[in-house]
Amino acid sequence: MINIIPAIDLIDGKCVRLTKGDYSQKKQYDASPLDMAMRYQDIGIRRLHLVDLDGAKSSSPRNLHVLEEIATRTTIEIEWGGGIKSDDALRDVFNAGAHHLIIGSVAVSQPELFASWLDQYGGSRLILGADVNDGRVAINGWLEQSEQTIEALIDRFTPHGLREVICTDISKDGMLQGPTFDLYSRLQATYPEQDIIVSGGISQMDDIRRLDAMGLRHVIVGKAIYEGRITFNELSPC
Repeated sequence: MINIIPAIDLIDGKCVRLTKGDYSQKKQYDASPLDMAMRYQDIGIRRLHLVDLDGAKSSSPRNLHVLEEIATRTTIEIEWGGGIKSDDALRDVFNAGAHHLIIGSVAVSQPELFASWLDQYGGSRLILGADVNDGRVAINGWLEQSEQTIEALIDRFTPHGLREVICTDISKDGMLQGPTFDLYSRLQATYPEQDIIVSGGISQMDDIRRLDAMGLRHVIVGKAIYEGRITFNELSPC
């Protein structure tokens, strides 16, 4: 069965969701990040996707206190993205309790640095984050479009032990219209040695079942949970 990874996006320490990565289209939710993490742990979720949107925008982590709180009060595995642009930031996030770090902008703008991090920490701890818009990878909190394709990035870092790639289709993110199935199917078939982690557009459990049948191994789910389209009972691992 495909592994479901619930997402918590953070602005000012609170749970939010954006639409198509647009910071002006922000919806804030009442539940605290810690409460959500504890609820996920209670139903057997093993891994949590935590994104510091303030950090992504400002180029350095801004919500590490939330990470520390969740890491100290739960045993859930945390993958963290947002604001990791330097050695100091990378160490700070690890020290705050993250098990895995998602690296996006640095992989595009400073590929030698990301390659060195992969060599040092390994593909089991560092994840390539590729946020795709019109076939190109966006960086810096989705505010800047690069000329890189996701395929070029995977090819670049595979020799350095890259094992996991989170691919977010920005055009689908927060839209609750279903993911771009063909994109993920093609990427997983092209790169069978890597786990292509689906992100963006999940609207219901049928989307997840279809991805599972297609051979995808991991999927990130955010807004569909907050909006009640996928229940906690449905999320509970079989």
